[in-house]
Amino acid sequence: MLDRIRIVLIGTSHPGNIGGTARAMHNMGLADLALVSPRCEVVTADSVSRASGADALVHQARVVDSLEDAVSDCSLVVGASARSRTLPWPMITPRELGARLPKELAQPQARIALVFGREDSGLSNAELQRCHAHVHIPTNPDFSSLNLAAAVQVLAYECRLSWIEQPDAAPEQSDEELSQPLATHEELEHYFAHLERTLVGIGFHDPATPRQLMARLRRMTLRSRPERMELNILRGILSATEKATGQKSLGGRTGNSSCDAEDDAPHK
Repeated sequence: MLDRIRIVLIGTSHPGNIGGTARAMHNMGLADLALVSPRCEVVTADSVSRASGADALVHQARVVDSLEDAVSDCSLVVGASARSRTLPWPMITPRELGARLPKELAQPQARIALVFGREDSGLSNAELQRCHAHVHIPTNPDFSSLNLAAAVQVLAYECRLSWIEQPDAAPEQSDEELSQPLATHEELEHYFAHLERTLVGIGFHDPATPRQLMARLRRMTLRSRPERMELNILRGILSATEKATGQKSLGGRTGNSSCDAEDDAPHK
């Protein structure tokens, strides 16, 4: 279970915070660290020193250019957020996050990403809108600022506590539930691009005056946690719409499955 939980740091500016994060992860049995466009050197004397024996995680950390690259294979992406946003998003506590893990990781291919933002500004609205849910650590409102590694430690602890209580992360589910994988982040992003292109093509959406339309559609879709098969059906509908309205279809299947309901979905 713990080996399928990824910690993602975006735009980290201090090597010591990378080392501190590695230590927090290793304390709780996590080992998958991804760094998105760090604004500092990753392996330094400071990061190794702050890792306090967990420097292997610093050396092994995967450095990527975008959030999409860091979480493309994840079926659940949760962003750490310290403040409410203009467009409300599903919000959970660290304890609620831990309680969700056994069911989320019941499918052997499932992966979860916990995303943390920059030390000075956190995650951007665009980054938060690429998350299924936001997690808020209920700190003292009179002194709410948390060090990055400390925030990672809190969530990593809840992950470990969940694993201790249910180490196999496999609650009873029907064969049907276990046979239908959830759509990954990458598959969802392809769907959102396809959806926006189709809506623009039929005149329903004007990118010049978006009025949060795509953000609201994104929130609705992410909240529903669609399966890969269901996303294929939706993309099939979009491709049929493009064809009926004379648009050039660039749609494609989101993955491999053998459900009869996908017969109308477009093939690559």
